[in-house]
Amino acid sequence: MQDTVKVVSGEETPMWRKMALFLIPLMLSNALQSIGQLIGTIVVGRWLGVNALAAISAFFPLFFLMVSFIIGLGAGSSILIGQAFGAKNTERLKAVIGTTISFTFLLGVVLALIGGIFTWDLLRLIGTPSNVIAVTVHYARILFWSLPVLFVYFAYTTFMRGTGDSKTPFYLLIISTAINLIMLPILVFGWIGFPKLGVYGSAFASVISTVITLIVMLIWLKVKNHPLQFDRSVRRHLLMDGSILKLVLRLGIPSSVQMIMVSLSEIAVITFVNAYGSNATAAYGAVNQVASYVQLPAISIGIAVSIFAAQAIGAKKNERLPVIFRSGLVLNYLLGGIFIILVYLFSSDILSWFLTSASTEAIAHRLVMITLWSYLIFGNASIVSAIMRASGTVLWPLVFSVASIWGVEVPVAYTLSHFTSLGIAGIWVGYPAAFLVNLLLQYLYYRFSWKKKVILSLIG
Repeated sequence: MQDTVKVVSGEETPMWRKMALFLIPLMLSNALQSIGQLIGTIVVGRWLGVNALAAISAFFPLFFLMVSFIIGLGAGSSILIGQAFGAKNTERLKAVIGTTISFTFLLGVVLALIGGIFTWDLLRLIGTPSNVIAVTVHYARILFWSLPVLFVYFAYTTFMRGTGDSKTPFYLLIISTAINLIMLPILVFGWIGFPKLGVYGSAFASVISTVITLIVMLIWLKVKNHPLQFDRSVRRHLLMDGSILKLVLRLGIPSSVQMIMVSLSEIAVITFVNAYGSNATAAYGAVNQVASYVQLPAISIGIAVSIFAAQAIGAKKNERLPVIFRSGLVLNYLLGGIFIILVYLFSSDILSWFLTSASTEAIAHRLVMITLWSYLIFGNASIVSAIMRASGTVLWPLVFSVASIWGVEVPVAYTLSHFTSLGIAGIWVGYPAAFLVNLLLQYLYYRFSWKKKVILSLIG
């Protein structure tokens, strides 16, 4: 079987190339989002001071927890969107859109009310410092009240990727980021007649950019007569289809749980790191910044594999699944390998962007050397779990991922850092150890259970 798929012209296009064309805008979107957040942090930290930056940073863990729900639901709905789109089932597509939009909006309203009313209590619960909590509460409430709109925007960009369109979300993100960066200094410093809002201007800039981009997106979909447009058929399904909602939740909640467990494990790891002093903590932050960019190919390829596989399953073209799987692996080791080699070659220069202390940079450099290669393994495991999730198999990939984090990463990090001569380096050994175990568990289940049960049932 050739690793190719038919295109409209009748010529054959390699699957890896088709996936690569999807990946480029997706990776650029992730990178652009990180750059936008970085610039916002620099503006607040350098011009408004440490307390302002601390006030914003104190809210991030709570905000990420809220957003993790919609990201998980988005993952579930994208699978259903991909299957319906692949099957050319327009009515099913509209039903998934209507049901997901209604549920995510209602979820946003509920979380906005809970977060807006109990902001002070929630921020006290996570230990927000007393000298910044009043500012953080006001900042948090601005973003909490925007959650319904933010959730709808996230949902729609996920729908587009589910149909194989990664370019439009990228263009929309360019618009959103541009508006955000333009409004940020205007609202923070009170330029051209606008009120001087200080740190709160950062929150309002984010909300304004999201609202404007959502409006632009809905207009564009209408003008283009896009299958995802918010038309009468979608509005007819806003009452929500119970069976579709159950599927979205069944597919999406495991992704949300996985994100929450990853966040909690990072909290555990940072407590181990903090025991080695502020230099170690700073090195941890720098390495995490580097790792966040290195893992972009792996995360993006996992999304692409899941979407392409869901479309193939929906179109009942199951012979494409092995081709998609192999193409994902090739792209993972090719793109991921290039990223990692570049970071290894220029690690000292890259780390100097974040660190000014030679001793701290030395710690960070050692940690980069230990862990960075293993993100290829992380990507491999992501591809295996992604192709299983595309068929609706979500529980076991979740179990293996959580087991590798809490059964391997955290215990290995604690044991090697506390009871061996490795010291802080032992913490970073936990990452490749967890990635390797996760890949082994995912592949064993994929090879000896999923392929037999799911592929045979699909073909049959």
